[in-house]
Amino acid sequence: MKKKDIVTGIVKRVEFPNKGVLETEEGKVIVKGALPDQKVSVQIQKVRNGRAEGRLLEVLEEAPDSNESPCIHFGKCGGCSYLTMPYVKELGLKEQQVRSLLKPAVERNSIRFTWEGIKTSPVKYAYRNKMEFTFGDEIMGGPLSLGMHKKGSFYDIVTVSGCRIVDDDYRAILSATVDYFSPLYEKKKITFYHRMKQEGYLRHLLVRKAVRTGDILVDLITTTQEEHDLTGFKEALLNLQLDGRIAGILHTKNDSLADAVIDEGTEILYGQDFFYEQILGLKFRITPFSFFQTNSLSAEVLYQTVRDYIRSLYDQSNIKNDGVVFDLYSGTGTIAQLLAPVATKVIGVEIVEEAVEAAKENAKLNHLDNCEFIAGDVLKVLDDIEDKPDLIILDPPRDGINPKALRKIIDYGVNYMIYVSCKPTSLARDLEIFQENGYMMSRAVAVDQFPWTSHVETVVLLTKTTDKEV
Repeated sequence: MKKKDIVTGIVKRVEFPNKGVLETEEGKVIVKGALPDQKVSVQIQKVRNGRAEGRLLEVLEEAPDSNESPCIHFGKCGGCSYLTMPYVKELGLKEQQVRSLLKPAVERNSIRFTWEGIKTSPVKYAYRNKMEFTFGDEIMGGPLSLGMHKKGSFYDIVTVSGCRIVDDDYRAILSATVDYFSPLYEKKKITFYHRMKQEGYLRHLLVRKAVRTGDILVDLITTTQEEHDLTGFKEALLNLQLDGRIAGILHTKNDSLADAVIDEGTEILYGQDFFYEQILGLKFRITPFSFFQTNSLSAEVLYQTVRDYIRSLYDQSNIKNDGVVFDLYSGTGTIAQLLAPVATKVIGVEIVEEAVEAAKENAKLNHLDNCEFIAGDVLKVLDDIEDKPDLIILDPPRDGINPKALRKIIDYGVNYMIYVSCKPTSLARDLEIFQENGYMMSRAVAVDQFPWTSHVETVVLLTKTTDKEV
């Protein structure tokens, strides 16, 4: 195969994260965005060491068991990947991907290991409790759009008024926002932010909704390059007939060059800038920028899994129920607070200061006085903590754990650790170091937090053994 060749074939499998393996007469080709059992046409972009990579040109034949997409934007919007797959097949795919990535660790394991399959999300549609929509246009010079990036595009925006991973309230708020600002945009009385030119006003619309109460926060994010009276926008939202209740309408200023929602000052146009959410009986104060799992009901499955793993250790008297627990990369302290009732002390470490402050507030809200939350890099903070842990919980970001921090964590020598991973490739890499130092997998399970996407969570129980490589 040579660069620019066009080949066709059947996608035999999909490797994490969404890399289809295409078998052709000329050899195997890796192509992003293809689904299992599809017949596709691919243009070769790279050939190196007998491995070819290509760009998906066309789906010639859908998989025999494919479904019609329930979303009108599928294939155009860059959000979901698996909407035409039966959900049970998607679960099987994700489980197979995780098991494949963990296979080398399983082969290195020196103790009995139990794979516990994959846990489904309690809801498969309308599960997200937070969305960040982007202003732009679908084609250059076209009408105002508000939604998600077009598949494969850095600039074009698709108005996702029919998105299925959010509920009707999100769709109504998005449509009302487009309807309000479009006439102003057409009359050139308002602009959207062009990322290349770094000019314009409208940037993002952030919407959050509490699963338990139905409270909604709406935050319009703009630059300071223009000034506009947003009273009409506020009234348009308040006149909507929604299932939930708008608790607050906000206006956040953001002049950062980064394509991200960054709070550089927020004013309240209506109501308040927070609501409360409940997870496994705990109460959490949520602001527009709080770090919080975006699928509340599946987050309960994830956290309950962690709690069950720990409970089994207590039941078997493998750990004492009055020890010290470290929750590293603790976010807003959800796991730490779930463990607080069975520990003398829980120490959470998180690099994002706002998340730490939220964790402290939430601990007070839940009347927990044995939780300590520290802002800083795990690598540096561990040197200053005098307490020694009896159990360590790890929930690192997607890139996994800094190797130097990993060494410090291992040096504590605790008998058990629980690793919660949102990227199985990072988990597989970190497991190699753990196993070299005597920490073997005893249990693991995948959790589907985000149906129809390529993302999957994994929970692993690590047990210290005497098998340490020298």
